[in-house]
Amino acid sequence: MAEPSTPLPGTEVRTRAEVPPHLYFAVSAVFHYLGPSFAVLLFARVQVLGVAWLRIVSAAVIFALWRRPWRAFGTLDRDGRRLLVAWGLVLAVMNACFYSAISRLPLGTVAAIEFLPVIVLAALGARSPRNAGALIAAVAGVYLLTDVRLAGAALGFALAFANAVLFALYIVLADRVAKRPQLSGIDGLGAAMLIAVVFVTPIGGWQAAPAFLDPIALLAGIGVGVSSSVIPYVTDQLAMARLPRATYALMVALLPAIATVIGIVVLTQIPSPSEIAGVALVIFGVAVHRPPERRSSRVTPRRAPACAAPTSRSERPRKPA
Repeated sequence: MAEPSTPLPGTEVRTRAEVPPHLYFAVSAVFHYLGPSFAVLLFARVQVLGVAWLRIVSAAVIFALWRRPWRAFGTLDRDGRRLLVAWGLVLAVMNACFYSAISRLPLGTVAAIEFLPVIVLAALGARSPRNAGALIAAVAGVYLLTDVRLAGAALGFALAFANAVLFALYIVLADRVAKRPQLSGIDGLGAAMLIAVVFVTPIGGWQAAPAFLDPIALLAGIGVGVSSSVIPYVTDQLAMARLPRATYALMVALLPAIATVIGIVVLTQIPSPSEIAGVALVIFGVAVHRPPERRSSRVTPRRAPACAAPTSRSERPRKPA
């Protein structure tokens, strides 16, 4: 009887390479707001920051059991550890701001505001009429969104803009971890999630205490962690490892539209015409902007030396008389 074959070293890496990175992004895009939409439904049982705590802690436990990320953290140098600590801090504060914002504003509105820093950074990095138009469209879209409820939800918009800045930092830090040679992106994510628990516990740990007396709320919180932090963040790492940061930033144009659709289907948050126009302008701005073009690496042929191809009349050989 033949023995079962064992996977050869590197098989897992080759399998990941066979999957198009855009497919990883598509999975991340769906779950990026599907999980938070379920979290909004959980707000009736657990306070907002308590839901954020349950999300991060449940994801950290899964990564701890799955990847043992502390082993990878121990092999890093000082710069690598600082990178993961910074990422963990961003994850903790970003999730707290995000949940506090969606408890006050529609999910599609928060999602549209979330991508304004991406447009600004792109416009500053690649100055062109095309990118100037993209920035104007995005700013106009955010104006339409904020002008709808600014009088009654100023704190919600402040939290949404804070989340937007932190989301831009998330993309930068996650991209650095994904492309760090001595660290698997998923192991780095697991370590950052454990670090995020340390930062988020003083913020929302006390609000999550009632969930431990409510089995339904506790299971729902774990489900939010899986659908909001494990699945989308892992697929983000798999996509970022093979996509340039500028390409990934362009693809996030899909997310505000997906958030609006999920808000309609799951939360019955019907957007007004002004909100639809605002979301459309933000999506247009993200989709239209282009990263700076890299200089061509092709070597231009050099001119032949003067001695090899004389050009002046005096240097040309005279015909014999």
